[in-house]
Amino acid sequence: MALSRIAWLVTVVGFALAAVLLFLNGYVGYFLVLLAVAAAAAVNLR
Repeated sequence: MALSRIAWLVTVVGFALAAVLLFLNGYVGYFLVLLAVAAAAAVNLR
């Protein structure tokens, strides 16, 4: 696995985890924003 792919995977997982934590704390708007950023970063994994 290439180093750039690992970096993007860490980015996606980090933003997804942050989104879940924000959702659990009631920040639904920020949850959706971070989920969109994670999805945009996931495009680079293709």
